[in-house]
Amino acid sequence: MADLIGKVALVTGAARGQGRAHALALAAAGADIIATDICNPIASAPYDLATPDDLAQTVAEVEKLDRRVVSMQCDIRSSAALDAAVSAGLDQFGKLDILIANAGIWALGRLWELTDEQWQDVVDTNLTGAWRSVKAVVPAMIENGGGSIVLTSSVNGFEAGAGMTHYVAAKHGVLGLMRNAALELGPYNIRCNAVCPGIVDTKMNDWQGAYDMMAGAPGGTAEDRQHAAYNWSALAGRGLLNPASIARAALWLASDDAADVTGVVLPVDGGHAILPGSNPDPVRGL
Repeated sequence: MADLIGKVALVTGAARGQGRAHALALAAAGADIIATDICNPIASAPYDLATPDDLAQTVAEVEKLDRRVVSMQCDIRSSAALDAAVSAGLDQFGKLDILIANAGIWALGRLWELTDEQWQDVVDTNLTGAWRSVKAVVPAMIENGGGSIVLTSSVNGFEAGAGMTHYVAAKHGVLGLMRNAALELGPYNIRCNAVCPGIVDTKMNDWQGAYDMMAGAPGGTAEDRQHAAYNWSALAGRGLLNPASIARAALWLASDDAADVTGVVLPVDGGHAILPGSNPDPVRGL
């Protein structure tokens, strides 16, 4: 298991789901945690986002692992909010070694029907928010003599996804951000890598619109979601992935076990990326 004793990690979107899994994996390995989450609605997000109670639960679970934790409600669409979170962490812990830029939202809509607000909310959270997160931590990491940054992209960071152009564009952009950050920050001994999850069992895809998409028609159910997830994997028995699986990959990238790894795209997708694929609904004439 990776040894993070004496390390300090900032996790965005830490209140539940993948973010909580990241915080707990890092804490179990010995890191102290700065846990942030917006804990408020985003207007165009089609499902309920995390709450202050969710963030408090993450804090309680980190403390059960006998690690210190600072928590803050933080909207990553605001550089000032991120700077405040970093400052609070530095005040408490004196340094910052790791960033897991996990916060993000997912939404659906055909590209020509998206409103400016829908586009902006997704891109500003998933891509620009990742950039703001990196920007906020770099000065502290430079002062610290190095660090490790892990950005959350998606399998949609390297493949298309019908009905989610804003999400796909943002997650492709995260990979470009990661590569350039790795290049520019390498001279400061700061590594930057990305994880690309497949379909993970979180609230992000547990709502009616997601059920309908996975069923291929209106009226989808939670059972349709469960069933469809098996089609995303090349490995036997893999459906919706456990958030802890993504967290284990991010933990490795964040740790000194990956000390010579930077600029890497790491899919954690049950082999989704190697599936040959097909067009399930071809247009045979116009």
